Amino acid sequence: MSDLPDRLPPDGLRASDADREQVAEVLRAAAAEGRIDLPELDERLGRVYAARTYAELEPLTRDIPRAVSDAVARRGDHGLAPSRPSQWAVAVMSGFDRRGRWAAPGILRAFAFWGGGRIDLREAQFDANAIRIRAWAIMGGIEIVVPDDAEVSISGVGLMGDFGQRAAGLGGPGGPRIHINGLAFWGGVTVRRRGRPGR
Repeated sequence: MSDLPDRLPPDGLRASDADREQVAEVLRAAAAEGRIDLPELDERLGRVYAARTYAELEPLTRDIPRAVSDAVARRGDHGLAPSRPSQWAVAVMSGFDRRGRWAAPGILRAFAFWGGGRIDLREAQFDANAIRIRAWAIMGGIEIVVPDDAEVSISGVGLMGDFGQRAAGLGGPGGPRIHINGLAFWGGVTVRRRGRPGR
C-alpha cells in the first residue's frame, strides 16, 4: 500500500505543484521497476497533473508498495521542485520569443492577447529537468516547441480556439518533464515535438 495517506494532509486540501511532482515521481519509479506498464503510467500521469486535491492524488499510488514511495522520499526533493522563480512571457498586440540557450524557470506563465509568442525548449537549461507552462492565448497564438525526448503532459482547454494535445506522451531517458496547461479563447496554443539542434 502507498504511504501517501500517512504523508499527505487531509483529503479536502488543495494539492501543490510539488505534491503532484512527488506522486508523479513515485509512479515513474514504479514503472521503472515494471510494476505498471507505460500506457498505465501515461494515463496515471495525466490524472496526477489534472488533480486539484489530495483526495484525487491518493488513489493513484494506493497499489504501489510502500518501499517505492520510501525510495523516492529518500532521494529528497532534489529535481522535483524548481529552484528558479516563476517568470512571465507577455504579448499584448506584440510578440515574445524564448529560444536558443536560456535558463528556463520552474513555472513559465505565457499570455498572448492580439499577439503571439514562441517558446522553444530544445536548448533550454532546466534546474530540475522539469517545467510547468501555463499558457493563455486570447485572440492570439502561442507556439511551444519541446525536444523529442521530453515527457509531455497537456491539459489545456480550447474555447472557440484550439489547445493542441498531439505532442503529449512519454519521452526518452533523461529527457525533461514538461507540463502544459491553460486556455485558448478565439486563439490557439500549439505544441510541437522537434529534434534538438545539431542532432
